[in-house]
Amino acid sequence: MRKPKKFNPHPFDYHEELELEISSLSNLGVGIARVQLDSYNENTEADKPQGWVVFVPHTLPGEKVRARIFRNDKSHSQADLIDVISPSSDRLEPKCTLFGKCGGCQYQHLSYEKQLAWKTRQVEELLAHMAGVATDVSPAIPSPKQWGYRSKITPHFKRPRDGKIGDIGFLLAGQRSHLVDVPHCPIAMDEINDAMPRIREETRANAKAYKKDATLLLRATEGRVETNHRNPISETVATDAGDITFHFLAGDFFQNNPFILPAFTGYVAQQASSCGANYLVDAYCGSGLFALSLAHKFKQVAGVEVSETAADWARRNAELNKIDNTTFLASSAEAIFADITFPAEQTAVVIDPPRKGCNQEFLEQLFAFSPRKVVYISCNPATQMRDLTEFLSAGYKLTAVQPFDLFPQTRHLECVIVLEK
Repeated sequence: MRKPKKFNPHPFDYHEELELEISSLSNLGVGIARVQLDSYNENTEADKPQGWVVFVPHTLPGEKVRARIFRNDKSHSQADLIDVISPSSDRLEPKCTLFGKCGGCQYQHLSYEKQLAWKTRQVEELLAHMAGVATDVSPAIPSPKQWGYRSKITPHFKRPRDGKIGDIGFLLAGQRSHLVDVPHCPIAMDEINDAMPRIREETRANAKAYKKDATLLLRATEGRVETNHRNPISETVATDAGDITFHFLAGDFFQNNPFILPAFTGYVAQQASSCGANYLVDAYCGSGLFALSLAHKFKQVAGVEVSETAADWARRNAELNKIDNTTFLASSAEAIFADITFPAEQTAVVIDPPRKGCNQEFLEQLFAFSPRKVVYISCNPATQMRDLTEFLSAGYKLTAVQPFDLFPQTRHLECVIVLEK
Protein backbone atom coordinates (compact mmCIF):
# COMPACT_ATOMS: atom_id res chain seq x y z
CA MET A 1 0.00 0.00 0.00
CA ARG A 2 1.08 3.57 -0.68
CA LYS A 3 2.45 5.38 2.36
CA PRO A 4 0.04 8.11 3.58
CA LYS A 5 1.31 11.63 2.86
CA LYS A 6 1.20 12.70 6.52
CA PHE A 7 2.76 9.49 7.87
CA ASN A 8 5.26 10.17 10.67
CA PRO A 9 8.25 7.83 10.01
CA HIS A 10 9.51 7.77 13.60
CA PRO A 11 10.17 5.46 15.27
CA PHE A 12 8.98 2.86 12.70
CA ASP A 13 8.60 2.79 8.94
CA TYR A 14 5.18 2.47 7.36
CA HIS A 15 4.13 -1.20 7.36
CA GLU A 16 7.29 -2.21 9.21
CA GLU A 17 6.70 -5.65 10.72
CA LEU A 18 7.56 -6.35 14.36
CA GLU A 19 7.49 -9.36 16.65
CA LEU A 20 5.92 -8.20 19.91
CA GLU A 21 5.11 -9.52 23.37
CA ILE A 22 1.68 -8.37 24.55
CA SER A 23 1.81 -7.40 28.21
CA SER A 24 -1.57 -5.87 28.96
CA LEU A 25 -4.89 -4.57 27.62
CA SER A 26 -5.96 -0.95 27.31
CA ASN A 27 -9.38 0.21 28.51
CA LEU A 28 -10.39 0.09 24.83
CA GLY A 29 -9.69 -3.66 24.80
CA VAL A 30 -6.53 -3.31 22.67
CA GLY A 31 -3.34 -5.29 23.34
CA ILE A 32 -0.34 -3.32 24.65
CA ALA A 33 3.26 -4.16 23.78
CA ARG A 34 6.36 -2.29 24.92
CA VAL A 35 9.40 -1.97 22.68
CA GLN A 36 12.97 -0.91 23.52
CA LEU A 37 13.47 1.34 20.51
CA ASP A 38 17.25 0.99 20.20
CA SER A 39 16.82 -2.70 19.45
CA TYR A 40 14.82 -1.76 16.36
CA ASN A 41 16.26 1.52 15.14
CA GLU A 42 19.72 2.81 16.01
CA ASN A 43 18.84 6.22 14.56
CA THR A 44 15.84 6.75 16.82
CA GLU A 45 15.42 10.35 17.93
CA ALA A 46 17.16 10.94 21.24
CA ASP A 47 14.08 12.40 22.92
CA LYS A 48 11.90 9.35 22.21
CA PRO A 49 11.21 7.48 25.47
CA GLN A 50 12.33 3.90 25.97
CA GLY A 51 9.65 1.26 26.46
CA TRP A 52 7.73 2.64 23.48
CA VAL A 53 4.11 1.45 23.44
CA VAL A 54 2.61 -0.31 20.43
CA PHE A 55 -1.14 -0.98 20.39
CA VAL A 56 -2.26 -4.14 18.58
CA PRO A 57 -6.00 -4.96 18.50
CA HIS A 58 -7.37 -8.50 18.90
CA THR A 59 -4.36 -9.67 20.92
CA LEU A 60 -4.13 -10.91 24.51
CA PRO A 61 -1.65 -10.57 27.38
CA GLY A 62 1.10 -13.18 27.26
CA GLU A 63 0.93 -13.60 23.50
CA LYS A 64 3.81 -13.29 21.05
CA VAL A 65 2.51 -11.77 17.81
CA ARG A 66 3.61 -10.40 14.47
CA ALA A 67 2.21 -6.94 13.75
CA ARG A 68 2.43 -4.31 11.00
CA ILE A 69 2.84 -0.61 11.86
CA PHE A 70 0.37 1.79 10.25
CA ARG A 71 0.72 4.90 12.44
CA ASN A 72 3.22 6.56 14.77
CA ASP A 73 1.86 9.07 17.25
CA LYS A 74 3.74 11.28 19.72
CA SER A 75 3.86 8.70 22.49
CA HIS A 76 2.94 5.40 20.87
CA SER A 77 2.46 3.48 17.63
CA GLN A 78 -0.51 1.58 16.25
CA ALA A 79 -0.27 -1.69 14.37
CA ASP A 80 -2.45 -4.31 12.69
CA LEU A 81 -2.22 -7.92 13.79
CA ILE A 82 -0.68 -10.20 11.13
CA ASP A 83 -0.65 -13.44 13.09
CA VAL A 84 -0.38 -14.87 16.59
CA ILE A 85 2.92 -16.73 17.02
CA SER A 86 2.28 -17.98 20.57
CA PRO A 87 -1.39 -17.80 21.63
CA SER A 88 -2.61 -17.24 25.17
CA SER A 89 -4.22 -20.19 26.95
CA ASP A 90 -7.21 -17.86 27.43
CA ARG A 91 -7.70 -17.39 23.66
CA LEU A 92 -10.94 -18.76 22.23
CA GLU A 93 -12.27 -19.15 18.71
CA PRO A 94 -14.60 -16.14 18.19
CA LYS A 95 -18.26 -17.08 17.84
CA CYS A 96 -18.90 -14.41 15.19
CA THR A 97 -17.27 -14.70 11.75
CA LEU A 98 -17.09 -10.89 11.62
CA PHE A 99 -15.00 -10.57 14.79
CA GLY A 100 -11.96 -8.44 14.00
CA LYS A 101 -13.81 -6.68 11.19
CA CYS A 102 -16.90 -5.42 13.00
CA GLY A 103 -16.01 -2.82 15.64
CA GLY A 104 -18.85 -3.83 17.96
CA CYS A 105 -17.01 -6.50 19.98
CA GLN A 106 -13.46 -6.50 21.36
CA TYR A 107 -13.31 -9.64 23.55
CA GLN A 108 -14.87 -12.57 21.70
CA HIS A 109 -11.43 -14.22 21.56
CA LEU A 110 -11.02 -14.02 25.36
CA SER A 111 -12.52 -16.48 27.86
CA TYR A 112 -15.42 -14.98 29.79
CA GLU A 113 -13.72 -15.49 33.15
CA LYS A 114 -10.78 -13.40 31.95
CA GLN A 115 -13.06 -10.78 30.41
CA LEU A 116 -14.47 -10.18 33.89
CA ALA A 117 -10.99 -10.14 35.46
CA TRP A 118 -9.70 -7.56 32.97
CA LYS A 119 -12.73 -5.33 33.35
CA THR A 120 -12.21 -5.38 37.12
CA ARG A 121 -8.53 -4.57 36.68
CA GLN A 122 -9.28 -1.73 34.30
CA VAL A 123 -11.52 -0.09 36.93
CA GLU A 124 -8.68 -0.46 39.45
CA GLU A 125 -6.25 1.19 37.04
CA LEU A 126 -8.62 4.07 36.28
CA LEU A 127 -9.12 4.64 40.01
CA ALA A 128 -5.38 4.81 40.57
CA HIS A 129 -4.41 6.85 37.50
CA MET A 130 -7.34 9.28 37.25
CA ALA A 131 -8.47 9.68 40.86
CA GLY A 132 -5.29 8.77 42.74
CA VAL A 133 -7.27 6.26 44.81
CA ALA A 134 -6.01 2.82 45.84
CA THR A 135 -8.99 0.81 47.09
CA ASP A 136 -10.51 -2.63 46.72
CA VAL A 137 -12.65 -3.15 43.63
CA SER A 138 -15.15 -5.97 43.94
CA PRO A 139 -14.96 -8.57 41.14
CA ALA A 140 -17.19 -7.66 38.18
CA ILE A 141 -20.66 -9.20 38.42
CA PRO A 142 -21.18 -11.47 35.37
CA SER A 143 -24.11 -11.29 33.00
CA PRO A 144 -26.46 -14.32 33.24
CA LYS A 145 -26.19 -14.50 29.45
CA GLN A 146 -22.94 -13.92 27.56
CA TRP A 147 -24.61 -14.20 24.12
CA GLY A 148 -28.01 -13.15 22.86
CA TYR A 149 -28.42 -10.58 25.64
CA ARG A 150 -28.78 -7.24 23.82
CA SER A 151 -32.38 -6.02 23.58
CA LYS A 152 -31.49 -3.19 21.21
CA ILE A 153 -29.16 -2.71 18.24
CA THR A 154 -28.88 0.21 15.82
CA PRO A 155 -27.32 -0.78 12.46
CA HIS A 156 -26.22 2.03 10.15
CA PHE A 157 -26.02 2.48 6.39
CA LYS A 158 -24.77 5.13 3.97
CA ARG A 159 -27.11 7.08 1.72
CA PRO A 160 -28.18 5.06 -1.33
CA ARG A 161 -26.05 5.22 -4.45
CA ASP A 162 -27.65 4.59 -7.83
CA GLY A 163 -30.84 3.80 -5.95
CA LYS A 164 -29.28 1.00 -3.89
CA ILE A 165 -28.37 0.66 -0.21
CA GLY A 166 -24.99 -0.95 0.44
CA ASP A 167 -23.72 -2.39 3.73
CA ILE A 168 -26.09 -2.31 6.71
CA GLY A 169 -24.18 -2.81 9.93
CA PHE A 170 -21.61 -1.26 12.22
CA LEU A 171 -18.31 0.60 11.98
CA LEU A 172 -15.35 -1.35 10.69
CA ALA A 173 -12.91 -1.98 13.54
CA GLY A 174 -10.60 1.00 13.97
CA GLN A 175 -12.56 3.16 11.51
CA ARG A 176 -14.78 6.20 11.96
CA SER A 177 -16.77 6.07 8.74
CA HIS A 178 -16.43 2.72 6.94
CA LEU A 179 -19.09 0.11 7.67
CA VAL A 180 -19.12 -3.68 7.70
CA ASP A 181 -22.29 -5.52 6.66
CA VAL A 182 -23.80 -7.36 9.65
CA PRO A 183 -26.63 -9.76 8.72
CA HIS A 184 -26.52 -11.52 12.12
CA CYS A 185 -25.29 -10.38 15.55
CA PRO A 186 -24.66 -13.11 18.17
CA ILE A 187 -24.82 -10.72 21.13
CA ALA A 188 -28.31 -9.54 20.08
CA MET A 189 -31.42 -11.30 21.37
CA ASP A 190 -32.91 -14.10 19.26
CA GLU A 191 -35.96 -11.99 18.40
CA ILE A 192 -33.70 -9.41 16.79
CA ASN A 193 -31.75 -11.92 14.73
CA ASP A 194 -34.97 -13.61 13.63
CA ALA A 195 -36.36 -10.28 12.40
CA MET A 196 -33.12 -8.97 10.90
CA PRO A 197 -33.39 -10.54 7.38
CA ARG A 198 -36.91 -9.14 6.88
CA ILE A 199 -36.00 -5.66 8.15
CA ARG A 200 -32.84 -5.49 6.01
CA GLU A 201 -34.79 -6.59 2.94
CA GLU A 202 -37.57 -4.06 3.55
CA THR A 203 -35.01 -1.30 4.08
CA ARG A 204 -33.22 -2.03 0.81
CA ALA A 205 -36.54 -2.26 -1.05
CA ASN A 206 -37.38 1.23 0.26
CA ALA A 207 -34.06 2.82 -0.73
CA LYS A 208 -35.73 5.81 -2.40
CA ALA A 209 -37.02 6.97 1.00
CA TYR A 210 -33.45 7.69 2.21
CA LYS A 211 -31.66 10.82 1.04
CA LYS A 212 -28.74 10.64 3.50
CA ASP A 213 -26.96 8.28 5.89
CA ALA A 214 -29.40 6.56 8.26
CA THR A 215 -29.66 4.35 11.34
CA LEU A 216 -32.17 1.58 11.94
CA LEU A 217 -33.67 0.67 15.31
CA LEU A 218 -34.27 -2.96 16.27
CA ARG A 219 -35.61 -3.25 19.81
CA ALA A 220 -36.89 -6.49 21.31
CA THR A 221 -40.05 -6.19 23.40
CA GLU A 222 -42.57 -8.79 24.49
CA GLY A 223 -41.37 -11.37 21.96
CA ARG A 224 -41.34 -9.04 18.97
CA VAL A 225 -39.09 -6.35 17.46
CA GLU A 226 -40.04 -2.67 17.31
CA THR A 227 -38.44 -0.44 14.66
CA ASN A 228 -40.35 2.82 15.16
CA HIS A 229 -38.61 5.15 17.64
CA ARG A 230 -41.92 6.79 18.61
CA ASN A 231 -43.88 3.64 19.47
CA PRO A 232 -44.24 2.69 23.15
CA ILE A 233 -42.75 -0.62 24.31
CA SER A 234 -42.52 -2.55 27.61
CA GLU A 235 -39.79 -4.04 29.78
CA THR A 236 -40.33 -5.96 33.03
CA VAL A 237 -37.71 -6.03 35.80
CA ALA A 238 -37.82 -8.45 38.74
CA THR A 239 -37.17 -6.95 42.19
CA ASP A 240 -37.43 -8.43 45.68
CA ALA A 241 -40.74 -6.53 45.98
CA GLY A 242 -42.14 -8.13 42.80
CA ASP A 243 -42.00 -7.51 39.07
CA ILE A 244 -42.12 -3.92 37.82
CA THR A 245 -43.24 -3.12 34.27
CA PHE A 246 -41.86 -0.08 32.47
CA HIS A 247 -43.42 1.57 29.43
CA PHE A 248 -41.31 3.97 27.36
CA LEU A 249 -40.69 4.96 23.75
CA ALA A 250 -38.66 2.49 21.71
CA GLY A 251 -36.09 5.17 20.87
CA ASP A 252 -35.60 6.26 24.49
CA PHE A 253 -32.71 5.14 26.67
CA PHE A 254 -33.22 2.00 28.74
CA GLN A 255 -30.55 -0.50 29.83
CA ASN A 256 -29.98 -2.96 26.97
CA ASN A 257 -29.24 -6.14 28.94
CA PRO A 258 -32.52 -7.09 30.66
CA PHE A 259 -31.08 -10.34 32.03
CA ILE A 260 -28.73 -8.64 34.51
CA LEU A 261 -31.16 -5.90 35.61
CA PRO A 262 -32.49 -7.73 38.70
CA ALA A 263 -28.98 -8.07 40.15
CA PHE A 264 -27.99 -4.59 38.96
CA THR A 265 -30.98 -2.71 40.41
CA GLY A 266 -30.90 -4.94 43.50
CA TYR A 267 -27.33 -3.92 44.29
CA VAL A 268 -28.13 -0.23 43.82
CA ALA A 269 -31.17 -0.63 46.10
CA GLN A 270 -29.13 -2.35 48.81
CA GLN A 271 -26.37 0.27 48.71
CA ALA A 272 -28.69 3.28 48.61
CA SER A 273 -30.75 2.07 51.60
CA SER A 274 -27.98 0.60 53.75
CA CYS A 275 -27.15 3.88 55.52
CA GLY A 276 -30.66 4.11 56.98
CA ALA A 277 -31.78 6.91 54.67
CA ASN A 278 -35.56 7.39 54.54
CA TYR A 279 -35.63 9.35 51.28
CA LEU A 280 -34.27 8.81 47.80
CA VAL A 281 -33.61 11.18 44.90
CA ASP A 282 -33.08 9.67 41.45
CA ALA A 283 -31.41 12.59 39.70
CA TYR A 284 -31.39 11.21 36.14
CA CYS A 285 -34.58 9.20 36.42
CA GLY A 286 -35.61 8.70 32.78
CA SER A 287 -38.70 6.50 32.70
CA GLY A 288 -38.13 5.55 36.34
CA LEU A 289 -35.92 2.42 36.33
CA PHE A 290 -34.08 3.10 39.60
CA ALA A 291 -36.70 5.28 41.28
CA LEU A 292 -39.41 2.61 40.94
CA SER A 293 -37.13 -0.41 41.46
CA LEU A 294 -35.88 1.11 44.74
CA ALA A 295 -39.14 2.67 45.95
CA HIS A 296 -40.00 -0.18 48.36
CA LYS A 297 -36.82 0.59 50.33
CA PHE A 298 -37.76 4.21 51.18
CA LYS A 299 -40.56 6.28 52.69
CA GLN A 300 -40.54 8.68 49.74
CA VAL A 301 -38.78 8.86 46.39
CA ALA A 302 -38.35 11.83 44.04
CA GLY A 303 -37.27 11.33 40.45
CA VAL A 304 -35.85 14.35 38.64
CA GLU A 305 -35.58 14.77 34.87
CA VAL A 306 -34.79 17.65 32.54
CA SER A 307 -37.16 16.03 30.02
CA GLU A 308 -40.87 16.53 30.75
CA THR A 309 -41.67 13.62 28.41
CA ALA A 310 -39.44 11.24 30.36
CA ALA A 311 -40.86 12.43 33.69
CA ASP A 312 -44.36 11.81 32.33
CA TRP A 313 -43.48 8.21 31.41
CA ALA A 314 -42.09 7.72 34.92
CA ARG A 315 -45.37 8.98 36.43
CA ARG A 316 -47.35 6.61 34.22
CA ASN A 317 -45.11 3.72 35.22
CA ALA A 318 -45.60 4.48 38.92
CA GLU A 319 -49.36 4.44 38.38
CA LEU A 320 -49.18 1.26 36.29
CA ASN A 321 -47.29 -0.56 39.06
CA LYS A 322 -49.37 0.98 41.89
CA ILE A 323 -46.32 2.58 43.49
CA ASP A 324 -47.63 5.57 45.43
CA ASN A 325 -44.60 6.88 47.33
CA THR A 326 -42.90 8.43 44.29
CA THR A 327 -42.97 11.90 42.75
CA PHE A 328 -41.45 12.81 39.41
CA LEU A 329 -40.32 16.34 38.67
CA ALA A 330 -39.28 17.97 35.42
CA SER A 331 -36.62 20.48 36.47
CA SER A 332 -34.37 22.72 34.45
CA ALA A 333 -30.67 21.85 34.38
CA GLU A 334 -29.98 24.95 36.48
CA ALA A 335 -32.32 23.92 39.30
CA ILE A 336 -32.22 20.14 39.65
CA PHE A 337 -32.72 20.15 43.43
CA ALA A 338 -34.83 23.31 43.74
CA ASP A 339 -38.06 21.43 44.49
CA ILE A 340 -36.55 18.68 46.67
CA THR A 341 -37.71 19.14 50.26
CA PHE A 342 -36.20 15.97 51.79
CA PRO A 343 -33.78 16.52 54.68
CA ALA A 344 -30.32 15.98 53.20
CA GLU A 345 -29.01 14.02 56.18
CA GLN A 346 -31.76 11.42 55.65
CA THR A 347 -31.49 11.30 51.86
CA ALA A 348 -29.63 9.07 49.41
CA VAL A 349 -29.15 10.15 45.80
CA VAL A 350 -28.79 7.85 42.80
CA ILE A 351 -27.18 9.30 39.68
CA ASP A 352 -26.82 7.60 36.31
CA PRO A 353 -25.56 10.30 33.92
CA PRO A 354 -24.75 9.95 30.20
CA ARG A 355 -21.29 8.80 29.03
CA LYS A 356 -19.86 12.31 29.36
CA GLY A 357 -20.47 12.18 33.12
CA CYS A 358 -21.74 14.99 35.34
CA ASN A 359 -21.19 18.60 34.38
CA GLN A 360 -19.84 21.08 36.91
CA GLU A 361 -23.19 22.82 37.26
CA PHE A 362 -24.89 19.60 38.35
CA LEU A 363 -22.11 18.66 40.78
CA GLU A 364 -22.24 22.07 42.45
CA GLN A 365 -26.01 21.70 42.97
CA LEU A 366 -25.57 18.17 44.33
CA PHE A 367 -22.85 19.25 46.77
CA ALA A 368 -24.96 22.24 47.88
CA PHE A 369 -27.84 19.84 48.64
CA SER A 370 -25.28 17.63 50.44
CA PRO A 371 -27.04 14.26 50.63
CA ARG A 372 -25.91 11.65 53.13
CA LYS A 373 -25.09 9.09 50.46
CA VAL A 374 -24.61 9.02 46.68
CA VAL A 375 -24.73 5.92 44.48
CA TYR A 376 -23.10 6.85 41.17
CA ILE A 377 -23.76 4.54 38.20
CA SER A 378 -21.78 4.97 35.00
CA CYS A 379 -21.32 3.30 31.62
CA ASN A 380 -18.01 5.19 31.28
CA PRO A 381 -15.72 4.63 34.30
CA ALA A 382 -13.21 7.16 32.93
CA THR A 383 -15.59 10.12 33.34
CA GLN A 384 -16.86 8.59 36.58
CA MET A 385 -13.34 8.61 38.04
CA ARG A 386 -12.88 12.20 36.85
CA ASP A 387 -16.04 13.14 38.78
CA LEU A 388 -14.92 11.09 41.78
CA THR A 389 -12.14 13.59 42.46
CA GLU A 390 -14.82 16.29 42.85
CA PHE A 391 -16.72 14.17 45.38
CA LEU A 392 -13.57 13.54 47.41
CA SER A 393 -12.83 17.29 47.45
CA ALA A 394 -16.41 17.94 48.58
CA GLY A 395 -15.99 15.74 51.67
CA TYR A 396 -17.33 12.40 50.45
CA LYS A 397 -15.64 9.07 51.15
CA LEU A 398 -15.55 6.22 48.63
CA THR A 399 -16.97 3.11 50.34
CA ALA A 400 -17.60 0.61 47.51
CA VAL A 401 -16.70 0.02 43.85
CA GLN A 402 -18.68 -2.64 41.97
CA PRO A 403 -18.38 -3.24 38.21
CA PHE A 404 -21.26 -4.99 36.39
CA ASP A 405 -20.77 -6.69 33.05
CA LEU A 406 -23.81 -5.53 31.13
CA PHE A 407 -21.92 -5.94 27.84
CA PRO A 408 -20.17 -9.33 27.51
CA GLN A 409 -17.76 -9.77 24.56
CA THR A 410 -17.16 -6.01 24.48
CA ARG A 411 -14.87 -3.62 26.36
CA HIS A 412 -17.86 -1.80 27.86
CA LEU A 413 -19.10 -2.13 31.44
CA GLU A 414 -21.21 -0.40 34.06
CA CYS A 415 -19.56 0.64 37.30
CA VAL A 416 -21.31 1.53 40.56
CA ILE A 417 -19.42 3.58 43.13
CA VAL A 418 -20.80 4.42 46.57
CA LEU A 419 -19.98 7.69 48.34
CA GLU A 420 -20.86 8.76 51.89
CA LYS A 421 -20.44 12.03 53.76
